[in-house]
Amino acid sequence: MQDSMPVLVGIDVGGTKTHLRAVAGDTRVADHVRTSSGWWPHDPVAAASWLAGLVAGALPSGVRPSALAVGGHACETPRQCEQIRLALHLHFDVPALVVGDAELLVPAAGLDRGVGLVAGTGSVAVGRRADGTLVQVGGWGAALGDEGGAAGLVREAARACWAAHDRGEAPDALAEALLEAFGVPEVPALGAALEHATDPSAAWGRHAPAVFAAAEAGSALARSVISAGGRSLAGLVALLARRGVAADDVVVAGGTVLAQPLLQDAFTTALAELLPSARPQPLRVPPVDGAVALARSLLRGRRTSAPMTA
Repeated sequence: MQDSMPVLVGIDVGGTKTHLRAVAGDTRVADHVRTSSGWWPHDPVAAASWLAGLVAGALPSGVRPSALAVGGHACETPRQCEQIRLALHLHFDVPALVVGDAELLVPAAGLDRGVGLVAGTGSVAVGRRADGTLVQVGGWGAALGDEGGAAGLVREAARACWAAHDRGEAPDALAEALLEAFGVPEVPALGAALEHATDPSAAWGRHAPAVFAAAEAGSALARSVISAGGRSLAGLVALLARRGVAADDVVVAGGTVLAQPLLQDAFTTALAELLPSARPQPLRVPPVDGAVALARSLLRGRRTSAPMTA
């Protein structure tokens, strides 16, 4: 098989899990899922070695990739992605591409152009201008941004509870849910609970279900937080459109927005107001399919590294 047909390898390195898929024509050569433990994209040599070990462990003996495309969590700048790509050539002298993991969504959906929007633990949106330049907005992490993602929703829910407390209002269902989630006795203690988290994105984000449960229980505060989160996600898409990105098709992925109808409805309603021409669609296949599509395009000579601007 190695001699008769090229082997395309796509890798989706997410924040918690990594998915590798290899195909030769219509035949799946490997399909491997593991944790993303050890992935550190800020060290290009270490990141490339990690990827090489992943490929070596997943492909059958004697099979090597003919083209390799990687969508990497926390690959945030063109320089960072390019350094990892160059380091990969020490292991595989084949066409390779390294991009941020959100860039896998549009090709995974079978599209050449559009916006990829992720709202999971965090939130980010990416798309390309007509000249191929990639533009990314959002994705600033739990402390500074990620509005509409799980961690951002929890942060804004805590802020809403603090504001209500300062107004002299009794704790509502949202406050009670957060107090239980963080294991603290009163609203003022929420600040210390959030600040003491060693990994805010994960530590805050895992409590997002409490915000949605409070909304279902009738908390007006929780509903306002979710509505604002949906508007923020729509705002990312609208910002890309204003910066010259083709935003007619919006491919949406992420466990938070796809699993929570309240947030999804808030997003689609706000997007219809801000950008009526946009057509949001949930991603129905694994993002790794986008990595395989990018690997295929490398062999066809259609894709190379492209400049990115934040």
